[in-house]
Amino acid sequence: MSEMLRWLADLLRYFLRTLDWPLLVALGALMGIGLAVLYSAGGEAQGMHLMLAQGARFAAGLAAMWGLSRVTPTRLRAWTPGAFLGSLALLVLVLFVGGGKHGNHWIDLKLFYLQPSELMKISLPMMMAWYLHRESLPPRITTVLIAGTLIAVPALLIMLQPDFGTCMLVVASGVFALLLAGLPWWWVGVAGGAVAAAAPVAWFWFLRQYQKDRILTFLNPENDPQGTGWNIIQSKIAIGGGGMAGKGWGQGTQSHLNFLPEHTTDFIFAVLSEEFGWIGVLVVLVLYLFVIGRCLWIAVDARDTYSRLLAGALGLAFFVYVIVNGGMISGLLPVVGVPMPLLSYGGTSAVSLLAGLGLVMAVRAHRPVHGY
Repeated sequence: MSEMLRWLADLLRYFLRTLDWPLLVALGALMGIGLAVLYSAGGEAQGMHLMLAQGARFAAGLAAMWGLSRVTPTRLRAWTPGAFLGSLALLVLVLFVGGGKHGNHWIDLKLFYLQPSELMKISLPMMMAWYLHRESLPPRITTVLIAGTLIAVPALLIMLQPDFGTCMLVVASGVFALLLAGLPWWWVGVAGGAVAAAAPVAWFWFLRQYQKDRILTFLNPENDPQGTGWNIIQSKIAIGGGGMAGKGWGQGTQSHLNFLPEHTTDFIFAVLSEEFGWIGVLVVLVLYLFVIGRCLWIAVDARDTYSRLLAGALGLAFFVYVIVNGGMISGLLPVVGVPMPLLSYGGTSAVSLLAGLGLVMAVRAHRPVHGY
C-alpha cells in the first residue's frame, strides 16, 4: 500500500512539477472570486449557467497552461515563427469569414468561437522575443524598424476588424518586449508624438461612429446621460455605492436592477466594487499585483534573452489589462471593450490569458538552475 501511495505521489509530482505554485495559487484565487462575482451578476436566472460555462473555459485554460508549461523555451523558440504566421493567416481569414457585433472578430467553428486576435496576444510576444534574442542589444535603429513592422502588421489587421481594445493590448505586448530589450525611452516619446500627430487622420478615416462616440462620452459622459454616457455614469454609481465593505454578495442594485449594462463582461469589476466595497477591490488588486510581480521576477531570473523578453512582455501585458479595464469602468479611460482578467465573462480571452501564463511557467520550470 505504501509503495502504491509513493508511486502515485511520484506520478503526481511528475505531472505537476512544471507549474509555478505561487503564481497558480494567485490565479486560482482570482478565478474563484471571478466565478463568485459572475454568479451574483447573472442573478437567479443566469448565474449558474454563466458560472458553469466560465468554469469550463477556466478548465480549458488551465489545461493549456499545464501543457505549455511542459514545453522547454528552446522548443517554444523553434515553434515561434510558425505560431506567428499561423495567427497572421487567421487574422486575414477572419476579415472574410468572421462574425461579430461590430465587425468581423471571430470564426464560428461550431463547437466554439475562435477569436484570432486573442491568439496574437500570445504569438506576438513570442515573435518579438524570438527576433530580438537574435539581435545585438540594446536594439539598433534597423532592429527597431523591423520589430515595429512585426507589431504594425497584426495591429493593422486587428484594427480592420475593427477591435481597438485588443489592438491596443497586442501593440503594448510588442512594445514591452522592445523596452525590456533596452529600447531608449526617447524612442517611446517619438512614437507617442507620431501617434498624436496621426490621431486626426485616424479620427476621420479609420474610427467608426460607435468608437468616436466612446471617446466623446469619455470626455463628457454627462452630455448624454440617457444614451452613450449611461454605462460610465452607472458604473461610477456602482463603484461609489459599495463604500468600504460593500453591500454584500448578491445585493448589488446596479446589476440586479439592470441599471449597469454589460455587467457580466466589461463592467463586472463595478459589480465587485458595489458588492464587496473597497476591501474587495483591494484584495483583487493585491492578487493582480502579485501575478504581475511574479511574472516579472521570473523574467529577471531567466537565463536567456528569449525567455526573459517573453515572460516580461506577457507579465506587463497582464498589467495593461488591469489598468485599462480599471480606468475604463471608473471613467478615467474611454470604453474600449477590454475585459478584466479572470473576472469578466468570456471564452477565448480567459483561455489565451491562462495559456500565456503557461509560457511564463515554462520559463520558470526549465531554467538551468533550480530553486525559488
